[in-house]
Amino acid sequence: MATEIYRQVRTAFRNLKPREVRELAERPLAVGLIASSHQRYAEMENALAPPGASHARRLELARVLDRADGPGAFEQFDLLLCEEELLRPPGAFCFYSSDPRRTVREVLAAREDLELALARNLDPFRRPVIAKIIRRIAKENAAFSLLTALPDVIPSLAELPWAVGEFASDTAFLTMNQVRMAFLIAAASDREVGYREQRPQIAAIVGGAVGWRALARELAGKIPFGGGLIPKAAIAYAGTYTVGVGLERFYRIGRGLTRQERREIYERALERGREVVRALLEIRRSVHEREG
Repeated sequence: MATEIYRQVRTAFRNLKPREVRELAERPLAVGLIASSHQRYAEMENALAPPGASHARRLELARVLDRADGPGAFEQFDLLLCEEELLRPPGAFCFYSSDPRRTVREVLAAREDLELALARNLDPFRRPVIAKIIRRIAKENAAFSLLTALPDVIPSLAELPWAVGEFASDTAFLTMNQVRMAFLIAAASDREVGYREQRPQIAAIVGGAVGWRALARELAGKIPFGGGLIPKAAIAYAGTYTVGVGLERFYRIGRGLTRQERREIYERALERGREVVRALLEIRRSVHEREG
């Protein structure tokens, strides 16, 4: 069985395109700042490029951040951040000096297309973007685990990144989606992206695939009448979430999770996974009621 799973996983690698992830992260990024004074500009710049950054790092950030104070300047920026007290031009986001994290949340909610580039270049965006990626991929894997048993659990397959029919097993999909997550987290962390560059991390993900599959099937088989669907999909969520947190830790400080940390994170994620799965099943129930 393990040999067959690894064969399916190798076949599924064709769906992953690390070069596209690299291109999204490395796209040129221009962030314009709108403020009423030099002091306000400095406050915004320091919030986005902390004074403790190295000289080389600040030179890199100087190519990303600029003051949008010239005629027709707004059009040349990918993103505009405006001082809270000023009237914002169309499309600009408010910069909350007392709560920069609110600014980050509002930008990411509206500009998903910029999330990898923002995370790679601006430190305040990095951890929120990675957390968002981890939650999104974990939810996709939980949804796919349900989808293989209940094809109508999600109204639209467009919510999942790849077509179901291309995968011989849910394990192949879940594993490849975790590898995709590894590419995204590395890109957001300003690290090298690719099969060769991330060989140890990818090997660990593929090596863990059989263990997650065995645990999910064991729980699903012990509960009759489909009751095992919730723990099976919750395991897909928790396993993916734990892998993602470990990758974030590795790229941030150079080491992964301890055994105890992994256990604690997994247990918390398992409970969150149950909530996510119940919400997906509620969507299915509501759709059936409307159609019935």
